[in-house]
Amino acid sequence: MPPRYRQVASDIAAHIEQGRLTSGDKLPGVRQASSRYKVSMSTALAAYRYLEQEQYIEARPRSGFYIKARFETAIPRPRESRPNSTPALVNNQQRVMQVITAANQPGILRLGATVPDASFLPVAALERAIASAARHPHSRGNGYEFPPGYLGLRQQLANRMNKLGCSLHADDITITQGCQEALYLALKVSCKAGDIVALESPLFYGLLQIIDSLGLQALEIPTDPQQGISLAALQLAIEKWPVAACIVVTNFSNPIGASLNDERKRELVAMLRAAAIPLIEDDIYGELSFEGQRPGIAKRYDKSGDVLYCSSLSKSLSPGLRIGWIAGGKYREELNYQKFTLNAAGATIPQLAAERLLQSGEYDRHLHRMRAALATSTARIREALARHMPSGTQITQPRGGYALWLELPKQVDTLLLAEQALAKHISIAAGPLFTASEKYRHCLRISCACPWNLQLEQGLATLGELARAQCSN
Repeated sequence: MPPRYRQVASDIAAHIEQGRLTSGDKLPGVRQASSRYKVSMSTALAAYRYLEQEQYIEARPRSGFYIKARFETAIPRPRESRPNSTPALVNNQQRVMQVITAANQPGILRLGATVPDASFLPVAALERAIASAARHPHSRGNGYEFPPGYLGLRQQLANRMNKLGCSLHADDITITQGCQEALYLALKVSCKAGDIVALESPLFYGLLQIIDSLGLQALEIPTDPQQGISLAALQLAIEKWPVAACIVVTNFSNPIGASLNDERKRELVAMLRAAAIPLIEDDIYGELSFEGQRPGIAKRYDKSGDVLYCSSLSKSLSPGLRIGWIAGGKYREELNYQKFTLNAAGATIPQLAAERLLQSGEYDRHLHRMRAALATSTARIREALARHMPSGTQITQPRGGYALWLELPKQVDTLLLAEQALAKHISIAAGPLFTASEKYRHCLRISCACPWNLQLEQGLATLGELARAQCSN
């Protein structure tokens, strides 16, 4: 007879195989399992560790044990992208507004815009922090908060970045209206109209819109969904073209979820430093790792002030606060000037509220909950897509953030699919939105920052039906 822990593990495994427990479900705590199976806590823990070893479940720090996605090896993942190898002006970004508009419409299943559902956010804590900020002594909330922004918030952000290996002071940070403005300012101070900017491909459409507004050219670089931007391809590109700046989402990129490991981040910084090209690091998703430990940043390897680090609380705390920031290195003074000329000052009360949430520890407590919720949602949506989408569909497997990138069979036109889906009250983001060219027409991005419910399950099934219908035509 097998040991008792193996018997417990076999019973749980059977429930998983039979579908009574599905990916993303949280298992009872060790104490509860001990009571349920009438075994010691050490035996219950041994059963969980055995299931973890056998790839049935996964441990999430400070959260517990969860059913692991069962399609990890069965679902093929996309390979490295092959974008156009020449600089290009950005065109056809008007389509983005359809996605943005749909995100604000009632009754729409919002899978297009990466806007977190309120259930993922600390709504009650946010309300308390904003109310407290509005009562700030000396009516500070009623005054202008000129660049670089509220000192208390900048100190909190500098402390967090110092823990990631950066040596920064509060004065090194400029508060912005979200990460979008931070990226705009970074490009504004490092480039001029007509310049070439090297970027990952596919890439967030918001970046393409900024590049378009500044009259810049996009040079897209092949990117692997797991390892991130191809450093070899980037090196060839900067040898061939007069690249003025390079933008990289170093952790859990949007839309493909790629991350550079620490060594590749170090190599990226060194490569661009040698070529005298500033690196604009977009780390908006860095706090949202599914695996507990927050990944490092490229800025820690910056010894010359050539890395402009951009981030935000929009994805991890609240889009409505519009709190972003930039650590601009040697561009700091110019950034503050450009920020002032753009909109004079940032909103004060959101900055005061954000400081309270970071200082109190509420933000970090929320992150633990949000990471677990996102991991669960992403696993469930990925599995559902694997069931419903046409045969041959490839799906990324990110380790953080909340975007899934799908490569469907070539017969599927995702621009048409997006129109068909919207007619059925489902919003998705078609692949061509994420490039300056017309590539990725058979690809799409799905946002996973939404709770699992009947509407979501039915919506994914409907999306699959529409895609399969295109394949059969």
